[in-house]
Amino acid sequence: MIDHSAAGTPVRLKPLPLIIFGSRWLQAPLYVGLMVAQAVYVLLFLKELWHLVSEATTFNEQEIMLVVLGLIDVVMISNLLTMVIVGGYETFVGRLHLRGHPDEPEWLSHVNAGVLKVKLASAIIGISSISLLRTFIEASNLGNPASPISAQGVMWQTIIHSIFLVSALALAMIEKMGSGAPAAAHHDRAPHAEH
Repeated sequence: MIDHSAAGTPVRLKPLPLIIFGSRWLQAPLYVGLMVAQAVYVLLFLKELWHLVSEATTFNEQEIMLVVLGLIDVVMISNLLTMVIVGGYETFVGRLHLRGHPDEPEWLSHVNAGVLKVKLASAIIGISSISLLRTFIEASNLGNPASPISAQGVMWQTIIHSIFLVSALALAMIEKMGSGAPAAAHHDRAPHAEH
């Protein structure tokens, strides 16, 4: 197998590096599996949408809001899956050659493992926020024996959401600090290249 260096000259890999580098293709079935999971979420969305439309005349405002928040939750999880599938494949497996394509995601042009982690953390916070909002709406039923949530459940969900927020901020700060390192390293190497 031939690899291409930054200068564009073909470089022939030795057998062991070729096998190690080729092992990245073992991840391809994982991304296909995530696409199947996304199809399941599409079915779930359609099922919930049908439930909303068929019961629209009998639901009260709070029940409609809860179903709509559930739909938004499914959409955000689907967006997260798309980000992992496209960004992960592009970062860890192989190029998708989307450059110049009218539908190329804007975020894909500057994605790397660090940026992908921050984007995933942000998406998880969005999903957690929707779930927490649903919980707060249902909190009006606290004390009712038929209520699906408890005061302790609300407390733990709030704590977990706060931990997600702190983790995402920490990841973003680490990524920001790390993004300055390559530029500094390149600047340090530049004078040596002139000699």
